[in-house]
Amino acid sequence: MEDGRTSSSAEYHPDLSLSGRVAVVAGATRGIGLAVAYALSGRGVSVVVNGRDPVAVEETVTEIRGGGGYAVGVVGSAGDDGVAQQMVDTALAEYGALDIAVNCAGIAEPAGSTILTITDAEFREQVDAHLMSAFHLMRAAGQIFSRQRTGSIVLTGSAASLGIFGGSGYPAAKGGVNALALAGGADLADHGVRVNVVMPGAKSRLSSGDDYIAHIESLHRRGILDDLTRDAALDPAPPEYVAALYVFLASDAAKGISGQIFTAAGGFIGRYEPQQATFIAYRDHQDSAPYSLAELTGLLA
Repeated sequence: MEDGRTSSSAEYHPDLSLSGRVAVVAGATRGIGLAVAYALSGRGVSVVVNGRDPVAVEETVTEIRGGGGYAVGVVGSAGDDGVAQQMVDTALAEYGALDIAVNCAGIAEPAGSTILTITDAEFREQVDAHLMSAFHLMRAAGQIFSRQRTGSIVLTGSAASLGIFGGSGYPAAKGGVNALALAGGADLADHGVRVNVVMPGAKSRLSSGDDYIAHIESLHRRGILDDLTRDAALDPAPPEYVAALYVFLASDAAKGISGQIFTAAGGFIGRYEPQQATFIAYRDHQDSAPYSLAELTGLLA
């Protein structure tokens, strides 16, 4: 461009036009969810904003409307029964349609939590906040999308599901999100519904503060995090760097993409390949005995 700004023809691709679409965004009042809600609104999407804090919900709705966008709020935890359905019902009542469902709801695991210290109640709280919120939203939006034979669902996972960031309830719930997306996405594929996961790295209330810094440094000292991952975790980019991927996956430009797990952090974007077993050994059970312990020792030890 003549003013020296960079430009990409992809920005003007017709499949990136989202004007007139309607989205529900769970966990939309802070961090990544807030950035996603703003980014969608900036593309002309009417947004149902969800969060636990009624003041934060109202502030987000007011901000979007003040910028010329359309927004309405639904207060409550998306992990609780009925809240996701209320979001979907609100979208239909207020805007007469639903095209996009995004889950960014979540909470931090208790500081210093491990499998040895987390309580039953704390573990269930993690599962409710991350996995059940994804399930409720996916089912509620999926009912609408399957009938209209179109729609995009984007769930939020985490690299913590790989076991590299410690904890127990948080990574377990995020691993469940990945499995839910793959299984649920397969269920919905014949109905024209797309389901994808973003495992984001961005600055938010979950990735800042003294407890978070101490946790990352402890993981590094124990050899769980390497130097590069520790440095990236301690200096995450703003959530706006991740929000664009959510918007892309919600658009028609991604109409051929479903059942995928992406990672995005700052300027890095990656895609996880499907998990497959590495070959170790095989013999036909029809004419062979089970492996002996000695044989397994030779194969695996």
